[in-house]
Amino acid sequence: MTAGTNLRERVGLVIYGPDTAAVVETIAAAEAAGVRQVWMTQGAAMPDTLIGFAAAALRTSTVRLGTAIVPTYPRHPLALAQQALAVADLAPGRLRLGIGPSHRPTIEGTYGLPMGTPLAHLREYLTVLRGLLWEGAVDQQGAYYQVRGSLPRTPRVPILVSALRANAFHLAGELSDGAISWLCPVPYLLEGALPALRVGAAAAGRPAPPIVAHLSVALSEDRPAVVAAARQTVARYARLPFYARMFADAGFPIAEPGTVPDALIESLVIFGDEGAVRDRLVAALAGGLDEILVMLVPVVDEAAERSRLMRLIGAL
Repeated sequence: MTAGTNLRERVGLVIYGPDTAAVVETIAAAEAAGVRQVWMTQGAAMPDTLIGFAAAALRTSTVRLGTAIVPTYPRHPLALAQQALAVADLAPGRLRLGIGPSHRPTIEGTYGLPMGTPLAHLREYLTVLRGLLWEGAVDQQGAYYQVRGSLPRTPRVPILVSALRANAFHLAGELSDGAISWLCPVPYLLEGALPALRVGAAAAGRPAPPIVAHLSVALSEDRPAVVAAARQTVARYARLPFYARMFADAGFPIAEPGTVPDALIESLVIFGDEGAVRDRLVAALAGGLDEILVMLVPVVDEAAERSRLMRLIGAL
């Protein structure tokens, strides 16, 4: 999507939950509120996101369905391509497939899989997916994957990749249909990530794909309550080395594992009433972000605040 695209098309909503039936209802409610894009992560202890999207596809007709992200190591790229084809058959033109390596504590600690070199693995994985979903066949004989396979149709599902630091954004620019950030301060994205993505795209002789920027939103004017609510999530990510290094690159070094300064939280969370939040989202898009992926930070009443956020996005 380009900067000239309607604002509502450029702002998506993160949906999450441990119950697939409830998630499908939430996605249907988001579409009814006017939301044009929803995103879901794929956690190691959560139901399968793409199966949930297949169910949601039958309850909806227009909302785009994006993964942010499906971890690559636990799922063979041919198997993921088959799943993506099934969802694309049910929701033509609506699936956006975000993939990424995830983190060592999850891949090695939970799944027991060796992680090796994440970016080299992601490059091969993306090459296999591209061949299957866009060309219909692949013959990849690499260090990580030796794959000969084909699909009966080429749904041309956009393939996006997770990115936190310059090398990942460079890879996204070179090979993907977009970069998905997570908990990255906006100045860091505009001053560091975006140039790296553009360099990668230029090296490959292709237009730069969009950055889908993850931003947290709290519909509350109570600053201490917002900071307290957001701190638990940010602190959990700050314990992961990939994130700690990204925060340091962005000017927020983590002094002790899991400790986060208020300034970092305030750089990541947009808060206020509906008018203030809307103005900040519009300003972020006008300031150079291509798209925004909005995650609710619940403060008092999660269900009510999610409904308010849906209506806010749907009215952009």
